[in-house]
Order: sequence, then C-alpha cells, then structure tokens
Amino acid sequence: MTHNTIITHSATVTATDGTCKALMVATASDFVTHTKYSSRSPPELNPMEHEIIPMTAQPHHDMQNSQPAVPQDTTVRHPGTFQMVSPLAPTFSVKQDNFTLHRAVMDSQPVTLRMLKESANAREIQSFLGFSHFLSELGSHPSLPKVLGVETPLTIVVEQLEHGDLLSFLWRCRQDHTVQAAPCDMTEKRIFTMGAQIGSALEYLHSKNYIHGNVRARSVLVGRDLSVKLWGLGPAYRRQMSGGSIKDVEDMEMRKWQAPEVLGQQPLQQSSDIWSFGILLYEMVTLGDPPFPNIMASDLLQHLQRENTITKPPNCSNTLYSIIESCCRWKPKKRVLLADLIRKLQSGERSANDQAVLRVSEPLDMEKYMREAGYGDSFNDAAL
Repeated sequence: MTHNTIITHSATVTATDGTCKALMVATASDFVTHTKYSSRSPPELNPMEHEIIPMTAQPHHDMQNSQPAVPQDTTVRHPGTFQMVSPLAPTFSVKQDNFTLHRAVMDSQPVTLRMLKESANAREIQSFLGFSHFLSELGSHPSLPKVLGVETPLTIVVEQLEHGDLLSFLWRCRQDHTVQAAPCDMTEKRIFTMGAQIGSALEYLHSKNYIHGNVRARSVLVGRDLSVKLWGLGPAYRRQMSGGSIKDVEDMEMRKWQAPEVLGQQPLQQSSDIWSFGILLYEMVTLGDPPFPNIMASDLLQHLQRENTITKPPNCSNTLYSIIESCCRWKPKKRVLLADLIRKLQSGERSANDQAVLRVSEPLDMEKYMREAGYGDSFNDAAL
C-alpha cells in the first residue's frame, strides 16, 4: 500500500476520553478506501455525502451571540504524531469545499481526519464548532462512532470503521465469494444482530429528545467484527439549529425513506424514525435494493394513501417481514414502539438461521438503482 505523506501542523488536541466532543464527517466510500475489502462506490452515488457538516452557520436565535463550547482539557500533539497520512478524494463532487479529508494512523489506531481549510471564515468556523458541541451533548454510546479528539487548527479525528457504510457493504455482499465464510456474507441472523445494535443507538438518541430523521443503510457504519454504528447525525443538528422546520427536513432527506407524515409536510416525529427503520431492514434483506422501486418518489405519498405497503422480498422470512410491517404502518401511533422493536429483533436473533447466506438474483445496476431510489426526481437532485 502506498501512502502520500502529508506534513501535519502543530496542533492542540482536545481529548474526549470516551465522550463524543465532535464528529468528523467523511463519505462512506472514504472509510473503505484501501481496506482489504475495498470497493469504492460508483461516482454517481457518494454514500452519506449529505452527512457533511454544514459549512455555513445555521439560522438559530442563539447562533450569533453564543459561542459553541470547546472542551477545556487539552494536550499538545506535535508534528509527526499522525502517521501514514494520505488524502481522501471524494468520489462525488461536493458543493462545500472548505475542508479536506485524510486517513491516518494515530497511536497505532486507524483514524480519519477532517480538516477545515485555513480559508474558512468566522461563520463557517462557528458552524463547525456548533456541530461539535451538539455531539458533545449527546455523549458516547457503543453503537455511535467514537470520536477521538478535536484539534486546533480545526481537525476532527474519528475512529475508522473498516467496512465503511452499510449500503456499500451490502452491495459487496452481492458479489460471488470464492473464500468460504467471506466476511461480507449476510444471514438473517446477522440482520437481527445489526438491527438490534442500530435500534439501541436510536433509543439512546430518542432518550435525549432527538429525532435522527436519516435512518437508512447509508447512515450506518460497519466495523471489522461486523458490528454496526449509527451515523448520519448532520441532519439532526441542522434540524435543531433551524427549529425543525419542514423545509429543512425536506431539503435534507430523500422521500423514498421518509414516513407518510413527513411526505405530507407534517412535523417529523420519533415514530417517523421507526418507519425509516423498517425501510432499513428491507435494504438489509435485499442486499441494498431501493425501497418502492416501481414507484416514483413524487408519487409515493399517493401510493401509500391507497393502503399499499412495502412488498415482502423473496428471501425474507415471515418473522422479519412482520417486523418490517410493524414499523411501516400508516398511522404513527400504530407503529411498533422502539423498545418493543428492539425486543423483537433480539428474539429474532436467537432463533434466526445463521447458515443460509442471503443472495439476490441480479448484480448491482447503478443506473437502475439511481433511478429507482429517486435520484432522478427533481426533488432528490438537490440532495446530491
């Protein structure tokens, strides 16, 4: 493996001691670059690109007069502490260009660095720190990415999860494997295991009175041991800063994953996350198929109003599909409670088949995926 070493600046590091103080945001494809099972996502789709920290200050009544909290305990990290530093080039052009992404090794641990460019203005710096403060208030959780520190000049260090985002991982699972028990092999038992971990992270966020609003395979990261962590907290921060406005929600999310009330321009609720969780389970059992593939995103609300629901995939058990259905009910109050959902997933994990590997009949067709996922709709063009 060849790395292009970059000279690093002298920096002051804010140690987090296990508590999230800030969050580096990189594209999911960046996480899997140069790993053993590296498989860059096609350039048409940059998984989790929408997770980029907003580089302009968000409208908020306290924003101009408040200073985001910055942890006080600091240690000095001298030049050269980051080893094997190499740039990460996004696979999809992004509008915000006030940052650079790098992968590195810090204290023998693979990490990803997000560095704010020196050209950033005061409002952009404030927005960067505001997001960091937002995450510091969340605290740590085993199924949320571990943030390792915040540097000055502004660089955020986060653990690197070997297999990247779950959507890309599922797509790699579609490939034929000649090695027995390949790490990408997905079983229904693994779906229940991963689902319970994601549900635990979501329950933690709900206990903090936050709505994730972005639950999907693109917002989940997969570690070396195939444990998963819920990502995609950028929209939750933007929603908080904008007072949870409907327009902000529409700008940030894609319709194919949203609950009917959100499509109908009603306020996002914690039960809206439950609907999206059901869609996530559908993505997992289909190894990354888009939801409602034969329905235009602009027609989805009308489709659901006719009491249609998501179709049962061919390789989905009745047990798993019943959980998906319990999440994707039209009325929010009829959806399964999150605590009950986690219990069902844990129960399913104990009884599910751990031998039969999930397969799909068709290889990934990116052009077809883009179209069926709604990227071709004018609404979704803005999300890219």
